[in-house]
Amino acid sequence: MLAQAKLEDGQFVQVGAQKVRYVRRKAGEATPGDLPIVILPGWGAHIEAVGPILAALEGAPDVIALDLPGFGESDPPPEAWDVDCYARFMIHFLDELAVDRAHLVGHSHGGRVSIALAADEPERVGRLLLIDAAGIPPKRGWRYRRRVAVAKFGRLVAKVGGGPGRRLQERMRARVASRDYLEASEAMRGTFRAVIAADLGERLPRVRSSTLLVWGDQDDDTPLWMGRRMEELLPDAGLVVLEGAGHYSYADSPGQFRAVARRFLLEQPREAAKE
Repeated sequence: MLAQAKLEDGQFVQVGAQKVRYVRRKAGEATPGDLPIVILPGWGAHIEAVGPILAALEGAPDVIALDLPGFGESDPPPEAWDVDCYARFMIHFLDELAVDRAHLVGHSHGGRVSIALAADEPERVGRLLLIDAAGIPPKRGWRYRRRVAVAKFGRLVAKVGGGPGRRLQERMRARVASRDYLEASEAMRGTFRAVIAADLGERLPRVRSSTLLVWGDQDDDTPLWMGRRMEELLPDAGLVVLEGAGHYSYADSPGQFRAVARRFLLEQPREAAKE
């Protein structure tokens, strides 16, 4: 289980109709090459879950982390969102904080949103650090097709069966659905279906940002082959594999993660600015 410490310095900003929780930590004056660093957590996670990333970037001039809509203490989307809705939300969020351009750090679902944002709004993104990122569809076998068929049948039963039909649908979901789906509210289930259906393979070649992929070799949620595929498709990318780490590789191997994250996001941009 990922350890999560409560952050007491959270604040809120209004983004359209939604109240969004975030933290912003500034340390000293920015130098040439420094951009704000924005951290996007994974599905179901919140600011506390990315505490190890905040710790790894301690002392950076400007670091922002947020609860994405639907998670933590941020308001949920008003309707089912896809990955593009989340990317547009991020633009509005950055505008509210007067951030014209930022480095992005995205874990899992946060990585998926970061990819969409970097591909479609390249002028808003500096460097891109993707940690066990989502966005490449998993390989589907007969077991997956069977689960999809059962889920579709369950929705049909719920429509025609009234109360008993809905109860049967819930039992069927419990047999075939993922834990993330089962733990989501009904309003967020449509969002879950939309975001996991996104195939960002065609967008990856459009990403101009220098990208570092950090992956746990024991990641079962977004397996390492997905990271290797992203490395192939991204024009300017490198992959760091953390041995023995799982889906939360930044927390499983904090020392290694700290070293590569600081080198990529803090040291290299400053060195380039001096040239």
